[in-house]
This record gives sequence, structure tokens and C-alpha cells, in this order.
Amino acid sequence: MQTDFLVIGSGIAGLTYAIKVARACPDKKVLIVTKTNADETNTKYAQGGIAVVNDLEKDSYDKHIEDTLIAGDGLCNETIVDLVVKEGPERVQEIIEWGARFDKDADGDYALGKEGGHSEKRILHHKDVTGAEMERALLETLRQCRNVELVNHYFVVDLITQHHFGYLVTKATPDIQCYGVYALNLHTNQIDVLQAGVTLLATGGNGQVYRTTTNPSIASGDGVAMVYRAKGRIENMEFIQFHPTALYQAGQKGQAFLVTEAVRGDGGILRNHQGEAFMERYDERKDLAPRDIVARAIDSEMKINGTEHVWLDCRHIPLPQFLHHFPNIYEKCKSLGIEVEKDMIPVAPAAHYSCGGIKTDEWGRTSIRNLYAAGECASTGLHGANRLASNSLLEAMVFAHRSFLDSTSVVQQSTLSRPHLPEWNAKGTGMPREMILITQSLKELQQVMSDYVGIVRNDVRLQRAMKRLDLLWEETEALYRSSVISPQIMELRNMITVGYLITKGAAFRKESRGLHYNTDYPEKSTLLQNIVL
Repeated sequence: MQTDFLVIGSGIAGLTYAIKVARACPDKKVLIVTKTNADETNTKYAQGGIAVVNDLEKDSYDKHIEDTLIAGDGLCNETIVDLVVKEGPERVQEIIEWGARFDKDADGDYALGKEGGHSEKRILHHKDVTGAEMERALLETLRQCRNVELVNHYFVVDLITQHHFGYLVTKATPDIQCYGVYALNLHTNQIDVLQAGVTLLATGGNGQVYRTTTNPSIASGDGVAMVYRAKGRIENMEFIQFHPTALYQAGQKGQAFLVTEAVRGDGGILRNHQGEAFMERYDERKDLAPRDIVARAIDSEMKINGTEHVWLDCRHIPLPQFLHHFPNIYEKCKSLGIEVEKDMIPVAPAAHYSCGGIKTDEWGRTSIRNLYAAGECASTGLHGANRLASNSLLEAMVFAHRSFLDSTSVVQQSTLSRPHLPEWNAKGTGMPREMILITQSLKELQQVMSDYVGIVRNDVRLQRAMKRLDLLWEETEALYRSSVISPQIMELRNMITVGYLITKGAAFRKESRGLHYNTDYPEKSTLLQNIVL
């Protein structure tokens, strides 16, 4: 299969990019592939909203920039922060014109929320299902584009570079080039060659590396792992954001239900098992401190009291107000027998967002030619050591637009190389005899990452994690080489790679900064900046 633009992933970054290139280049073909259904993305589960300066009389670009820099704890790229904040309003207006519906107040003005780390109310939202509403609008807009093909149930295996033509490719190789991808068609169980002029990775996050996460089951870090295998540059993987308030359910593993930060923005108070509002002991901003601070505070209270969760007290919030702003959360709690007007909500931190990823420049370009990345899989420089709440959807739209602007000129060049690509070589492989070899390794990976490379780390934990990851990698690579490709083995392989990158970055960072807290190095270092692997 040949296409001009290949998009891997159908979240906000991938769809925004696809719509733009399809409209700008009506004579070019756009192919979107996604490994499950089109709407099963991290975007779909984004509750809180999108941070954008909407009212210059009450807010300002400078305030949003300052809030982002403070949250990023010294590692943000200030040029990137400036352009995202200032270009953001235009991108948000576009998606409104495409049909996204954000909540308004009685006067017809947008109802703006406030979340941790923000100095002003600037969060546009749609109830507590903002991401799902934006995904809906994008998919409806995409259907109007005649030159776009969206293919579900396609699992991308690897990027095709000079390596597949028999050349030795290392990180020092100049001009590594992406020619497309190998992808497993889950309808036919065949590996197809997808050749592309330009490829955009919009593969989302990697929360499934941990035992409990707010991410869906598809968030296995595929894009990051593929770029690392292709000798591309990966950056700042140690900065994994744990959302402070995932709904706690005893014995739960996998995807946890997110209780958006906007609940605390509306007045929700965190309490320990003695009923104390403990956040004032950790930060003067109390319950609206940045996520890294709140998550560590909750982790500390849980360890001090020997409990598996803390409480989020919303009993003082008028029920009509809660129902209007958070109907989805209300219904979820009710289904578990929790009446928010009478009962406190049990919450605990869960892996939520990767601030690092595939290193890109200001146009979304990776270190591999003709390969772009946008959304959570990318490290643009916006988030630094900790993402400011609700900046992720904004970043995805801004860099989808910038990648569109740059990549259209690449595709329109008549000199673009389109060599004949080799077929996938599956010689000597067979079906794995026991799925337990895959499922047990996945459990071990999630256990290791949660226990040793979680919210709080130290050198001994990281050393133990690295040893266990090395063994898991050896076992899984041997299984991969002898087995027919399947989504299960590919996801395991990718997650082990991502776990290694997170642990490696954490071991290199001999300081505590943002989302990375090492008890052996509790202070910040003036020497360390971004860690590129």
C-alpha cells in the first residue's frame, strides 16, 4: 500500500493533522491506521478540558506561560511554551468551528474552569468528557474528507528505514530516513508494507507499563519503542505523571477511572483517614498545587497511615453544581454505592501521562527524516519535568498544525524518494506454545515498574528494576524471534522497551525535579538538563 501521508493513531493529534493535510492537498492520499477502533484513544478519556487564554481582559499569555514554566520545574523550552500558548487560541477556535461544543454559562460565555497550577480560570470543557467530545467532532469532520482512508485494527510493527535494506544504522548514522511502516492487519493476520512520503506518529502514551493507570489498554508506548529501535532520539522518559486522584477500587488493576482535577478546582478537598485536610502541610496552594506535588503528598499520607487510598471530600459542593459539571463521575460513583453528597470518594494516584517521548523540534520533526510526532508520544519541550494540567490537548493541536505546515512541503517535493521496500521476513517463526509466557511477563513488568520506578524512587530500586528488565527483555526477544507476530507480543516488547527507557532516564538523573523524585538525591542539580537516550 502506498500513501502520501501516513498517520499512526486516531486521537486528537492524528485526526487534526489528517484533516489539515487532506484539505490542503486534495490530490494526495491520506491513510490513518489505528490498532483498535478509531475512537479508542487517550483523547477519549481526557476529562478536565483544554487550557487556553480565552479572555485577555481577565487572563494573559504571560500568566499561562509562567504557570507552564513553574510546573515544568526548569526544563521547559521557553520558545516552545511561548508559541504553544500564543498559537493555542487559534487552534481551539478551529475545533470549535469543526463542531466541538464547550460548556457555556447563562450569559452565553464559555464556562472556564481552574485546575492545579493555574493562576486563572482558563479551562474550556464539555462536562467531564471533554476529550470524548473533541474526538467526536474530529471524526465527524474527517468523514467529509474524500481523500482520507481510516483503517481500524492495524497494528504497526516497525518503522522502515535504511536498516531494512541491509545498511548498518546506528544513532550516529546521518540522515536516517523513514519510508513507511510494517503493519499487522488484524483482519487477515498478514504483515503489510505501508509506504509513505511522510509518516506522523500520534500513538499516545504508555500508562499500561504500570499496574494501575488512567490510560486505556492500548496505551503501550508503541511509537516511542519503534523510534528507539529505529535509532531515533528519545528524551526525558523519567518524567511520568501520576494523576493524584484516580478512583480507588480494591484489587483493581489496569485502567482506573479518572476523577478529574477540575473537581478540586470546584472545591473538592483531599482528606486522610483521620479526616484531616492534609494538603496545606505540603504546599501553600493546597489542593490546587501542581500534580507532582499533590501525587507525592497523597503517596506520603498513604505510607504514613498504612492505607491504600485517601479521600476526596465533595460533600459541601451543591449537588446540582456537581451534577452539572461532573455527570460522568457522579454516575460512576453511584454505580459503586458512593453518594457524593453524603460520602467521600476514595482516590489514589495512578500513572497518567508521559512528559517525555520522541524528541521533536518546533515543527514536529523527529531525528529521523520524513518522520513527525505529535501528542503524548512526542517530547516537544512544552512540559519539561511536569505537565501543567490541561496543556496536553492544546499541545497536540498546535503540533499537529505545525507538522502539517512542514510536512506538506516535503510531500510536494518531486524528488521524494520512493524505493521498492522489502517484504516482512517471517521465516522460521511459529505460533507461541503458551500465552502464559506473554501474560506473566507483562504482569512482572507492571509490578517492577510500579514498585521500583513509581512516584518515589531511589538508586537501589532503580538498579533492581534494571536487572529485572534486562531479563524480561532477553526472554521476550527470544520469544519474538521465534514467534509469529501478534498484538500481544508486540505490546509486551514495546512496553519492556519503554520501561527500560523510563528506568534508564531515572537512573541518569541524579537529582529530584518535577515528576522525578529520588530520595537519594532530594535536591535539584544545576548541571542536569534534558536526558536524551
